[in-house]
Amino acid sequence: MLPIAILAGGLATRLGPLTETIPKSLIPIDGLPFVAHQLRLLQSRGIRHVIVCVGHLGEMIEQAVGDGSAFGVKVEYSYDGAKLLGTAGAIRAALPKLGESFFVMYGDSYLACDYAVIEQEFSQCGKLGLMTVFRNNGQWDTSNVEFEDGDILAYSKKNRTSRMHYIDYGLGVFRAEAFSRMRATDLADVYAELLQAGELAAMDVHERFYEMGSPAGLKEMTSFLSRRGDVRR
Repeated sequence: MLPIAILAGGLATRLGPLTETIPKSLIPIDGLPFVAHQLRLLQSRGIRHVIVCVGHLGEMIEQAVGDGSAFGVKVEYSYDGAKLLGTAGAIRAALPKLGESFFVMYGDSYLACDYAVIEQEFSQCGKLGLMTVFRNNGQWDTSNVEFEDGDILAYSKKNRTSRMHYIDYGLGVFRAEAFSRMRATDLADVYAELLQAGELAAMDVHERFYEMGSPAGLKEMTSFLSRRGDVRR
């Protein structure tokens, strides 16, 4: 399986006082820091190499997770440094550890999909990037993708249309060239540039996404993970 970059370097200001002294990835859920749930999920899906892109309070994540052996994966870290690099900038800085092709996900997402099938789709598409999409219909977050017959017709987090019934699921697959060619600092802008260049494939996934980037999302994530019988395995 390809390695995966977890973007965990943001300030998480939407969570208020919860993230003033600890990074979002270490917020406890059902007795474990959230990153532990993430890593256990990834290990169960066949991922064995994780690069955590860290910035704000990132050393606390490294101290808590270590080399990943407790979770059955190899974990490395890529630090932003004195200045936050943005999501795409953080991936660009981590390229020496990520190699030629890799997954990318956010540090506040729990995505219980089939990573092997997504990797296979990416390997066959011949594009620089692949975005997973989910038919959201505005239910769990604001839809931002026009998707039809396997293709993305439009994608924007700012200029949304009534035809956007899908949402960027939060899991992408890329060739390193996508980040050496595209100079954007935000991952959403990299997706947009790849789409414009005809270099973005898409795959519809059907497993619901969970994210803890807001108080409401954190509450829902806590409820979901507390109900799961396999979170401690």
